Amino acid sequence: MSDHSRSLQARPGVGLSASIVQYCELRFSRLVVDRPSLIVLSHGSKLLQSGRGQWTVRGGEAVVLAGGQTFDVTNRMSERGSYGARWLVWDPAVLASFERTAPGGPVTPDVTLLGKTDAAFADAFDRAVEAVGDAVHIPEAVAQHRVAELLVWLSLKGVRISQAENLSLTARVRRLFEASIAEPWTIATVADRFALSEATLRRRLSQEGTTVGDLLVDVRMSQAMLLLQSTDQAVNRIALDVGYESPSRFANRFRERFGFPPTAIRGHARGGERIERRGERLIEVGAVAG
Repeated sequence: MSDHSRSLQARPGVGLSASIVQYCELRFSRLVVDRPSLIVLSHGSKLLQSGRGQWTVRGGEAVVLAGGQTFDVTNRMSERGSYGARWLVWDPAVLASFERTAPGGPVTPDVTLLGKTDAAFADAFDRAVEAVGDAVHIPEAVAQHRVAELLVWLSLKGVRISQAENLSLTARVRRLFEASIAEPWTIATVADRFALSEATLRRRLSQEGTTVGDLLVDVRMSQAMLLLQSTDQAVNRIALDVGYESPSRFANRFRERFGFPPTAIRGHARGGERIERRGERLIEVGAVAG
């Protein structure tokens, strides 16, 4: 993958793939991994941290993440001054079908480091990514076969991914928002979708440590972060795509959530801001008013 090949593809019934490119070292706090995912790094390194430990993935290596986890993530640059990785997320139907036919066994840990990928596994990964992105030339049944082939490879490596879920209300609300991210959600419409009163919805989410408003902002900002990493869309376009008519309000929300402006992900800043590196820390310096 070249330094400039950003892409984001989603194919219902098959999965999602993303090619991530980043030009600054940044730390993303409290990122939620909703669904089982496979990440293959081409260059740079990724540091994952959670209450259960920390893991480092380097260029040429891969990692499998179970769904329903939250991490602090730091993407670090390679010698060429950039970070590059590709993600594959299986559609739930593919995982469920594989589970019905695959031999049973214990589910692997929440984070599984695969180390260096060999040529055969890398080829299977490339074919799966191609299948997600090419609905015109690759029939759905073939595409499903290709992404399921990766599950076979992983099972041979002792990695078993489970689709079985007992979703919290928080996770269910997140998925509702993800399915229609730009909709002008209100607590009333969310409560209606789950056949709950507004008071019950608030109380149950409060027991899980969150609110409807906090979840909506987090889902929108997480999607915006992905779009910034994996597409060349203008920031103003991304703001609209995630439900913000005002680019300045979007930028403020993004900064509040992650601690740096949206443009930092692509290695530059606007409006009198500059990004500097000190050791291994990325520091935002001096936003100039007016």
